[in-house]
Amino acid sequence: MEAENLTELSEFLLLGLSDDPELQPVLFGLFLSMYLVTVLGNLLIILAVSSDSHLHTPMYFFLSNLSFVDTCFISTTVPKMLVNIQARSKDISYMGCLTQVYFLMMFAGMDTFLLAVMAYDRFVAICHPLQYMVIINPHLCGLLVLASWFIIFWVSLVHILLMKRLTFSTGTEIPHFFCELAQVLKVARSDTLLINIVLYVATALLGVFPVAGILFSYSQIVSSLMRMSSTEGKYKAFSTCGSHLCVVSLFYGTGLGVYLSSAVTHSSQSSSMASVMYAMVTPMLNPFIYSLRNKDVKGALGRLLSRAAFCLLRDTSSELRGCYGSLKQM
Repeated sequence: MEAENLTELSEFLLLGLSDDPELQPVLFGLFLSMYLVTVLGNLLIILAVSSDSHLHTPMYFFLSNLSFVDTCFISTTVPKMLVNIQARSKDISYMGCLTQVYFLMMFAGMDTFLLAVMAYDRFVAICHPLQYMVIINPHLCGLLVLASWFIIFWVSLVHILLMKRLTFSTGTEIPHFFCELAQVLKVARSDTLLINIVLYVATALLGVFPVAGILFSYSQIVSSLMRMSSTEGKYKAFSTCGSHLCVVSLFYGTGLGVYLSSAVTHSSQSSSMASVMYAMVTPMLNPFIYSLRNKDVKGALGRLLSRAAFCLLRDTSSELRGCYGSLKQM
């Protein structure tokens, strides 16, 4: 089939996870539930951090940013997938596919940067506790987040501009449930050497350097803990890192699983299932990890829900009194 440049009216076909019609309602219910749990959990984390003055610290500032990024990350893919399942359609427009690739790169890259910044925050808090508020000040926190957004914005934009130069066949099928960059490059009909080189450089920037920063931070943390004489002090210091370590392990573990599944096996279904863990399960579990393992977050969530319940009961009581007064006047 002759390759041709795509226009805004051209479409890709997302093959999804399964063609079995009987599985579609199950997949729809499962992914809708996961999406709602993810959005609700991350929004609760953001509300708890913003509404509780005890959590107005650098660590929870970065956590609220991570929750925001995770919400955006899962919202880039799941709504379109749910629409396709419900409509029994597989199409996605060319511009829609490019948009998915762009935002997936942006939010995945932001995850790596934020996890590295959070590791640095824990390193300063444990290894230099007396200088913590001087080093990790609000100005630096804002600067780190803005710099991360700036870098990932341009890296993602360069990839999209290079992708617009590629050619595809009409009705190109993507063996996935969303437009993943690697899968899109595999079905391109034109030479992808340049964009692959840029992709490798970006992988080093967004993957190797943040991972190196995380490993360095925790090597220094472990070294500092080994010098502590108090067992209780060691436990208290390391407990502040537990949630972050779990999230880092989950994020990079599922990401590595996606890479290995696509490299080792040629089965598109195995690769898609691995991507479910990376794109959906990880953002869903992050709020649970931070809320279940962190007493401060659990306390803030409890106070937030108590205030919400109190306001609801107060409003309901006011409405009942109003109705009772109206009945007495009749």
